[in-house]
Amino acid sequence: MMFLLQTFLLISPFVSARAPTQYVVHNLCPQPINLYIGGNYDSVLPTGGSVTRFMGPNAGFFYTNANGGAQGGGGMTRAGFALDEYYYYIVKDVNNFNTGMSIAPRNRPMHQNTCETARCDDFSCTTAYSQPPSNFPAATAMAPQPPLYACLFSNTTYDITFCPSGAFPIKPVEIHPRYIEDKCLDVRGGILANGTPVQLYDCNGTPAQKWILKRGSTAVQLAGTSFCLDAGSSPKSGVGLKIWKCYNNTPAQKWFYTDDNRLVVEGKGQCIDLANGDLRNGNQLQTWACATYNTNQVWTLP
Repeated sequence: MMFLLQTFLLISPFVSARAPTQYVVHNLCPQPINLYIGGNYDSVLPTGGSVTRFMGPNAGFFYTNANGGAQGGGGMTRAGFALDEYYYYIVKDVNNFNTGMSIAPRNRPMHQNTCETARCDDFSCTTAYSQPPSNFPAATAMAPQPPLYACLFSNTTYDITFCPSGAFPIKPVEIHPRYIEDKCLDVRGGILANGTPVQLYDCNGTPAQKWILKRGSTAVQLAGTSFCLDAGSSPKSGVGLKIWKCYNNTPAQKWFYTDDNRLVVEGKGQCIDLANGDLRNGNQLQTWACATYNTNQVWTLP
């Protein structure tokens, strides 16, 4: 009861006007970044550096154009504040997630889910808005549900961190057969279920064609889902490819993306193969014995 009374006093409209809010911005990204606040360029933050700003309770968005972000539009992750109502939040662009971000109230006790750290490390996080909210509920003693966060203390310092993981996020990409950029690796019908075939299809920008992978040893994961490209328990020539729930260290989901653009089932000598070289929509992809000069086994990224 005492906490609720204190909280009421903290959020009461009759409390005197607060001092400017202190924002401390940190850069843990692997390179220096340009910091923008409220649509205006502020400064360059070196890796490991920080800067302190004293601003009003609604300072505008904090963001960077690093790693493919856009200075004045979409394509970037943003930290937002509506501190007249004690709210803070993150906005992401699911089509171009340029950096992870966190917002942490400094030295404030967490109680009933208030004053928690808001953090979003990749485009599939559920702790960020995909569009800026247009209005906010009236402040109460109860915490809102993420992606909206609240800390019901006046004069709170907020730590804003770019790349809290220490790295830029891996971006979802389309996978193309042998440099043909209008054809894509596609989950048939966009059906997220074990055993759904993986096929070739015209590129259309849908989530069924967005994958996460890297050079070298890698999983090939359908972005924003828990499904991975799966070669089956006994990969061999002519076996159709499918998606399956991702499991760590499952041999059927362990791939190696080579420097010459082949996706090989690790330790099996089997490559992702465009069956019969057929570029028609709906052709299910398969595994086939890897061959150096087989262009049906060349898979390229944008």
